[in-house]
Order: sequence, then C-alpha cells, then structure tokens
Amino acid sequence: MRRLARAAVVVTAALAAFGTAAPAAAESPTDRITTLVDTYKPEVMNPGGSLPGVNDWGCKPSAEHPNPVVLVHGTFGNQQINWGAMAPRIKDAGYCVYALNYGVNPGTPWPLSAFGGLTRMQDSAQELSVFVDRVLAASGAQKVDFVGHSQGTLMPNYYVKFLDGAPKVDKYISLAPLWEGTDAVGPLAAGTDAAADPVTQAAGELMDRYCGACSQMTAGSPFIEKMNAGGTYAPGVEYTNIMTEYDGTVVPWTAGYVEGPDTTNIVVQDGCPQDHSDHSSLVSSVRAQALVLNALDPAHPVAVPCVAVQPFAG
Repeated sequence: MRRLARAAVVVTAALAAFGTAAPAAAESPTDRITTLVDTYKPEVMNPGGSLPGVNDWGCKPSAEHPNPVVLVHGTFGNQQINWGAMAPRIKDAGYCVYALNYGVNPGTPWPLSAFGGLTRMQDSAQELSVFVDRVLAASGAQKVDFVGHSQGTLMPNYYVKFLDGAPKVDKYISLAPLWEGTDAVGPLAAGTDAAADPVTQAAGELMDRYCGACSQMTAGSPFIEKMNAGGTYAPGVEYTNIMTEYDGTVVPWTAGYVEGPDTTNIVVQDGCPQDHSDHSSLVSSVRAQALVLNALDPAHPVAVPCVAVQPFAG
C-alpha cells in the first residue's frame, strides 16, 4: 500500500499538470491507450467522467451477452484511470459496460477526487450495491458480471457475501486478487512490533484516516478474517482469478490463488514467461484482456496472445 500511496502522489501532480494543457479536439480519450501511463489520459481530458461507451444507461444486453459487466477499480484508482484499456475491449465484444467510482474521501477537490477506493470497504460495498441495482433496473437484466482489479477484487465479495449480492452476480473476475490479504503494508500494519514506534504509529494513523481500506487489506486483519470465515467464495457465483507472479503490491502474489468450487485460477506467466505484467500494468495487458473475455464467455473463446511486457511499478 505504501507503493500505491507514493504512486498516487506522483500521479496527482501529473494530473494537475496535464490538466492545464488542452487536448487536441479530434483526440478520443481512449486513443492509443497501450500502457498504464496512457490510462490517465481519459481522467485528464474528462475529469470525473465516464469512458466512451461506458455507463450508457440506454444499453440493452444482447441475447449473446445477457449480463451487463460492472468494472470495479482498485485503491487510488477510478473508473477511467483503471479501465481505459480494458473497457473498450469488453464494450467492442458486445457487452453493456458500466463502471463506478467508489470510496472517494468526502469533500476532496479534483485531482484528489480522482482517487477512490479509500474509505472502509463495508461502506464501498454499500455504494456498489446501489450501483448494481441501478444497472439491473436500467438494463432489465437479472444478473451482472464483475470485473475487478486489486481492492476491486475483494470489496465486491463483501457485497456478495454480506449484502445479499450473490443472487445478482453471475461471473466474478478478479485481476490481481488478494483474498488472503497482502503483507505489502509492512510495519504500518496495526499489531506489528514496528507499529509501536511513535513515528510509524503516527504514519499508520494518518494512513487509516485517509485510507480506511488500506489496513483492512493487510493479511490477518479482522476484515480479511471475516471475508474468509466459512470459505472465501459465495455459492452460486463463478469466480476467475487472474494473477501475475510479478505482483509487488499483493505480497505474496499467491494470496489471490485460492482453490474453490466454481473457481478458476490463472497465472499470466503460465505459457508466457516473457509477460512481466505487475500489479498495476496487468489491467492494461492485452493478454489479460483476452483472459477476461474468455472468462465472461467461455463458450466463444478468443485467442490469448503472448507479448513481452515490462513491469511498471508494482
């Protein structure tokens, strides 16, 4: 989480700086999105908005793809930053695609308001519940499919397991999941010996104030223990976990590799060792995009490319 916090500071400065430059009128917010850095373009060009084709409340699902797809971003992300590469691919495949911003600290101005996934996950799950009901009402669908990244793989399961969400969810696809939590927080985690140090304790308290979700994602936290009590997965929901061995934020990366009924675990390096996608760059990976499409519609698989990818920063 410390890596994510540092990245957020850098990106905040970049968003503020880039936001002062007017984009070319003919340029689409999703033009040339091929890297993680490119995914910040839509937020700069349309602060607080939605990606083209996403959150089209008049979209009616087809018989081939009856479930709307709800994209759930990660910590310090939002619907545009996280999904600028993935959303067009899913939309072009014929799905109705929706995405929400959740967990934004109240009263924060842009560019700080561009960062969500910060409030307690119980509260974010309530936001997700309201959003799913809105999607179902607008689309006329019976269920949605989730595609989530990072915290967006864990928080929705609170909705599924504890807010009566399971009957409304069919497929649950997770990019860089952390079902068993992460050790990346290190000495800031409450209960560690280092956390008793006054400076470290103050840093931990500051993190909890501005990112209530961060400590919840720590391995062994009460939230993680509750989420795994009685089994990680909810009956009746089909789970797919897509992981990378180069994940530097979910530590160890195998925290997302949990066996279960109706569950498929995929490691992007299996069959493609030159793919060094890490926690952040996984959402922009063409290999991950194909794996997501195949999880959404296993009866009509697309080819899964193997491309050499260099890691970003996590």
